[in-house]
Amino acid sequence: FVHTRLQQHNGHIPSCCSRCVHMAVLQALVGHQYGSGSLPGRVEVAEYQQLLQQSQRAGGGTRPLERLYRRNENTEPPSYRLQPHTQVITLSCGMKDKEEELKVFQSAVSLCVQEGLMTPEKAHSYYRSGEVAFATPDQSSALMKPSDEHLLSQLCDNFLPGFITSCHLLVYTTTTECDRRHGYTSARRRGYAESLCQQVYADLLGLIDSWIGRDSTESPCASRVSHLGDALAREWAEQEELCALLSRFYDIVRAYVEQKDRQCSLVVTGGPCTGKTVLIAHCAQQVHGFPTVPEPDPNLSPVLDPDLSYKRRITNQCFRPNLSLPHLKEHLSSLLSLLPSPQQPLVLILDGLDQIKKNYRPQIIQCLPCPLPPEVKLILTLCANKKDCVQVEPRRGYVCVELNPVDRKQRANMLASLLSGSRRRVTSGQQALLNRALTSCSLTLYARLLHIHTSLWSSDSEVAESSLPDGVHSSISALLDHLEQKHGFPLVTRALSYLTLSRTGLTEAELTDLLSIDDEVLAQYVHQGDAPPSKMRVPQVDVERLLLDLKSFLIRRTVGVTQVLFWVSRHFELVLGKRYLGSHEVRKEIHSAMVDYFSGRWACGRAKPLPVSQESGANKATTAVSTRDQMKIYLDRQPAGQPFVFKSSETSTSSSKEAGRVNLRKILELPHHLQESNRWEELEQGLMMSLGFHQAMACAGRVGELVAMLEWKEGSPQLPLSRERALLASILKSSACLLQSSPLDLPTVIETRLLPYLGVYPELEGYIREIRQERRKTGSGIGVVLCPAPSAVPSIQCLPGDGGTKKVFVSEAVASECGTVVEVKSDGSVWIWKACGCDVVELSLNREQNKLKFAGVKSSGRFILLLTHCNKLFLWDMQDLDMLLEVKDPLKTEVTPHTLSKIEGFVACQEKFCVCWKGESFVSVFDLSTEPLTHFQCPSPVTCVICSSSGSYMYCGQEKGIVSIFDISTYSLLGTCSNPNENAVRSIILCEDKWEMSCIDSIGNISLWSVEAKTQGPFLVKESFSGGNTTKILSTDYSYNIDTLLLCEAHQISLWDTCKWELWDQFLAPQGRTFTQAALTQDGPLFLALLDTCPLVMVWRISTGECVLSLDTGANTQPLTLLRAATNVVSITHDGCLTAWDSEMIYAAGTAPKMGSGVVEVVAEPMGDWFYVTDRSEMVWRWSLQAETPDANFLHDGPVEKLCLSPDNIQLVTLSAGEIYIWQTETGQNTVRIRGSKAKDILVTPNSNIGVSLVERGLSQVWKLANGGIVCHIHLYLAEAQVSPESTFLFGLRHGDLLAASLWSGSISKRFSCAEWSEHVVAFHMLPEHPDFVVVMAASGAVYTWKVTEETVCRHFQLPYTVHCQPQVFQISSNGNYALLSIDDNVITFMDLSQPRLSSLKAEGPVLKACLEKNGCYAVYITHTTTLGNGCVCDLHSKPLLITVRLADGGRVGRVCLCKNPLTLDVCEQLYVFVGFEDGSVGVYYIPDIVRNGGSVRRKENLIGQKKQFPCDREPLRCLPMAVPNVLWP
Repeated sequence: FVHTRLQQHNGHIPSCCSRCVHMAVLQALVGHQYGSGSLPGRVEVAEYQQLLQQSQRAGGGTRPLERLYRRNENTEPPSYRLQPHTQVITLSCGMKDKEEELKVFQSAVSLCVQEGLMTPEKAHSYYRSGEVAFATPDQSSALMKPSDEHLLSQLCDNFLPGFITSCHLLVYTTTTECDRRHGYTSARRRGYAESLCQQVYADLLGLIDSWIGRDSTESPCASRVSHLGDALAREWAEQEELCALLSRFYDIVRAYVEQKDRQCSLVVTGGPCTGKTVLIAHCAQQVHGFPTVPEPDPNLSPVLDPDLSYKRRITNQCFRPNLSLPHLKEHLSSLLSLLPSPQQPLVLILDGLDQIKKNYRPQIIQCLPCPLPPEVKLILTLCANKKDCVQVEPRRGYVCVELNPVDRKQRANMLASLLSGSRRRVTSGQQALLNRALTSCSLTLYARLLHIHTSLWSSDSEVAESSLPDGVHSSISALLDHLEQKHGFPLVTRALSYLTLSRTGLTEAELTDLLSIDDEVLAQYVHQGDAPPSKMRVPQVDVERLLLDLKSFLIRRTVGVTQVLFWVSRHFELVLGKRYLGSHEVRKEIHSAMVDYFSGRWACGRAKPLPVSQESGANKATTAVSTRDQMKIYLDRQPAGQPFVFKSSETSTSSSKEAGRVNLRKILELPHHLQESNRWEELEQGLMMSLGFHQAMACAGRVGELVAMLEWKEGSPQLPLSRERALLASILKSSACLLQSSPLDLPTVIETRLLPYLGVYPELEGYIREIRQERRKTGSGIGVVLCPAPSAVPSIQCLPGDGGTKKVFVSEAVASECGTVVEVKSDGSVWIWKACGCDVVELSLNREQNKLKFAGVKSSGRFILLLTHCNKLFLWDMQDLDMLLEVKDPLKTEVTPHTLSKIEGFVACQEKFCVCWKGESFVSVFDLSTEPLTHFQCPSPVTCVICSSSGSYMYCGQEKGIVSIFDISTYSLLGTCSNPNENAVRSIILCEDKWEMSCIDSIGNISLWSVEAKTQGPFLVKESFSGGNTTKILSTDYSYNIDTLLLCEAHQISLWDTCKWELWDQFLAPQGRTFTQAALTQDGPLFLALLDTCPLVMVWRISTGECVLSLDTGANTQPLTLLRAATNVVSITHDGCLTAWDSEMIYAAGTAPKMGSGVVEVVAEPMGDWFYVTDRSEMVWRWSLQAETPDANFLHDGPVEKLCLSPDNIQLVTLSAGEIYIWQTETGQNTVRIRGSKAKDILVTPNSNIGVSLVERGLSQVWKLANGGIVCHIHLYLAEAQVSPESTFLFGLRHGDLLAASLWSGSISKRFSCAEWSEHVVAFHMLPEHPDFVVVMAASGAVYTWKVTEETVCRHFQLPYTVHCQPQVFQISSNGNYALLSIDDNVITFMDLSQPRLSSLKAEGPVLKACLEKNGCYAVYITHTTTLGNGCVCDLHSKPLLITVRLADGGRVGRVCLCKNPLTLDVCEQLYVFVGFEDGSVGVYYIPDIVRNGGSVRRKENLIGQKKQFPCDREPLRCLPMAVPNVLWP
């Protein structure tokens, strides 16, 4: 009954246990009643003879015992074993027959004990749980049975205490009172079970919480610093443990590693199961002791996976390269350039090279230097019959080590040792058969399998030669037959299938959970006629029995801090795959079941239906019966929950995010099974684009693996690399440095970098919504409402180049209109980048074209033209990538075949193609439909060529400024025109709707020609000269959509309006730099430019002439060229590094609104919906927080010095050039303009009726906001002035006193003076919630409250001499509870006025700005971090941090990395944080206080999903000032 109650609590206790992977749980319930025993399975020969003799003497005879047992000589020592069929008969017979058999055996044992032939201890070893009583010889011959109390006492006093003490177990004891009249009632039994289970459940929760949260007590800095070390230590320990498991037999290749003179590779070859990986693992382990590596932490990383997934360890740093070839080559190059030295040699181990994709093998080897440096050692392993993998190794030479199989004698000795270890042996006849079998197979695994088979033999077993399976695979199949017969086909099939198809192995608990949710397995445990239970699982003992039979072939290893089981040899996977997993449907079913398990589909009490047959019983297979004969019973299978992060109960109910353990098993297994089960949509949307998965991967230190997964592009066509995944991968890659030390910053990092581009990627709105929902749930972190204008754009793909390992560089590159990029390299090879998500791959040629070496490439439309070194032309249509058509030009291939030519121009129009050659005065024209090639002769060498849209006319620009016009269809010359300066024509622009042709020469002169009259020839319309400039044009670009022409020279870029053909603007190169190339963005108001010796791509905004963006190419060298490829912008360096950006992202970032200079003041409405900013220019911007853009500009006639917003938000008061402007915020109208104020500052009273102009030298005016009329004058200048909450007094400092001036008369009405204490007032603050009081700070550190109405003063306390108040920092909350006193380097000092109490907060670095939230709940500050970067100068570590803390306990709410340097900081009542930056942009963030700003933030977040416009698509309202002032003050 108690066990039943435990089963009912299984929804709690096992679920708790499963969350704590290291915890061993023993459920033991001790009662006072014991059942009957069973017969022992084996009895030694001598003791069996004694039992027969005593049974004979007692008159019972020997026949009953002889019928039960049979002699077996194959055990050591020989024994009698209980016959298998007897066990079945005994279990199936009636209770009476069973008791008779036990009685005979027990009587014989008792007689042996009485005669002194057997000790009681030996008798107990045969049967410990049976009711066997033993009497000593001097006692009565009557059989004495021990009482239940005696057995219970022995168990409780001896066995359990010793077991508990040795294993350090938790013990739960409870005592129940029994009513002797009624015994144990059901209620008492239920109370006993429930109290025990509740106690266990509560303690397990406590243990789990302490295990999960044991690191949460550490400081945030310490936890961040230790995070990366923990991840590295965990992975390194896993690698070392794997080496230890596999390296037990070999210790060689030491001489190779130690030698210094030989610079060749070591190749280890051998057949299957010859120990190649064992040897390599042992080498990786033993290298610690090599004298050539004196450092205790060598730079050696074992490669034990066939996909070359390796790591490198450098002074506590861990690198996880992607599995793509370019990234693998990049990391190999990095290893070679940074690590090798005589003190720290580099040993590269490439294991299983023959299992790599065939086309990758030579490329991996070729990217290594030849010869190898002396401090670099390369070890390869491959099968003996696959030496083609090292066909490139003769370049550097190699030493080959071949591993031979073990001989027959060694295998026989191994089998004998295994039999002896298990206390088994075989007869001579059986040994002869084993010897012949060992001769047939040379693998040691076969000897281990034979040991399992022979362990099942007895001495009387009829064994023939056919009894032994032939070979390893047959032996494994025979073992599986035995397991199926013993444990049942469904259990064995499914259990081994799950083990085989798991990615990293399974734990026993995971295997039991998987079997429990498997309908085919669980159906065997549901019996017909029984009432279906609500909860049911596969018994753990059945799973353990199966694993016990497989213990010789399953080994344990640590994966993700968890011990998992995996096969000792891949031959088991091969046999199981063929036997159980032969069809794709079955494998998909198994993978899908594992997806359901690791995704937690059936956890947390969700019942899964179990189809059963109504006719033949519930435990019959249901697949063979019709649907109408089936019924479904819903069972809670009780699998473990599978969250991404395990959190303690305290963490789940608090706002803390520091505590929690990553579910490493889920993040390791789930992606693999989603992929293998073809559940692509779940893989992408539910995992790859899931915040929870990203956060778990970051916390596990696997950001590199996450990036590789997001960039994964070699899977199914149903899962191509999307632009959204590419963008997330780029953001994570650029933020990896910060996320390694601070993984909990991932949501904020992604949110800040993703928000500016939601209009480009609306599919990512769900990701942002998930971030904000999680933030609202936890109440922690800093949210982002408005991102500042980006200063950089993340790339959507960055493919590294050769890295200098080979002397091959890109000689030319072009892009087609469909987005394909084609590169021609110096070695004559052609490489292609098709689109985002693709690698740069080499052009594959057919057998006839394989020897071609290419020298040049040009593009036009969707066509690519390739030129070979022998002047052959090949045309390539990007819509038919398999077609490479040769175009024969006799003038180039036959007349000058040995002189390399260069293509000067190429144009494709309709089906016609025009090609001009450098230095040649003819143009080759060919038509694909007719094939013949025609040459058009020109007066001078042709420099450029274009065609009309119809393909009928061709325009050829030439070196001497001549342009020839041809009719292609009639092969006739229509006319020519020439420029008088005779400069070479650089470019021709044809405007067919106007019948105009413009020619740009090599120095930037432009001539406009009319070509309407074909028969009369062109005539000059307009001519523009470059003004005597003789600098050559480097590049040109023209946009038909915006009618703009760009001319790039070395020192300037010129933009021309092609509607009027007027110079629009000119942009000079930065001082000391020159331009090398420039291009217009696609239909945008931006242009991009390359500068000499600069690795960045710079972006200018045409309207302002400001450089607004810099695009990181990911290389250290200047880009070779800049290309527009469809919707992407592509940069290519000389070494082949290709970086691509989305044009729309560049457009969105480049046109983001920002002011011309740094934002020096931000004034926000109390609700934060509107705010105003100024940069001290003539303009004030009003921003709409919901629209995320400026919606109005308030213009002034001079620089704006001060802003002030009335508390009712109706009027905006500005101070500009000594004049006061009053604006109506709703209409933008300037209603009042006052001249003659001479004000230095302006204030508005809380009632929004009165304004105050503070004049430093003269009279300060008090005036009405409505009309500017003066109410009174204040004769004294009051510094740091503030208006009282009731709008009656103006308080300010003068000569160390605090004065209060009446706003009705202007006279000084009140005075607070510290003259009697010989000190002066340094700071004060009004209390809006207590309008009669003013808090005053004296220079001595004394804190006073001044009650103005009664003119009474109360001195509260004295600050310590070590604490001082900074007037420029001093702030007090509106309720007077907290005050911000000072900022001293990296320490912020607060004062709790309600206690009173001082507290200090140590920041991560020097504090730049600090602000106290009005209600005194939070403090916000900006700091430069100095501890997290560890010397790193990356963007995230070098920029300031915005941090929010709670004042009540000093706990951190969240932080966000600012992308640029801030100038201003402010917080409004709704907890919006406004930050103005030095580049003119502004950012708005929010503190997630659900009570106070939950509604407004939620309204803001609900805007996600609406269509967003780009900033330049809407113009803000321009609010003009009054032409002349309408109020003049004397």
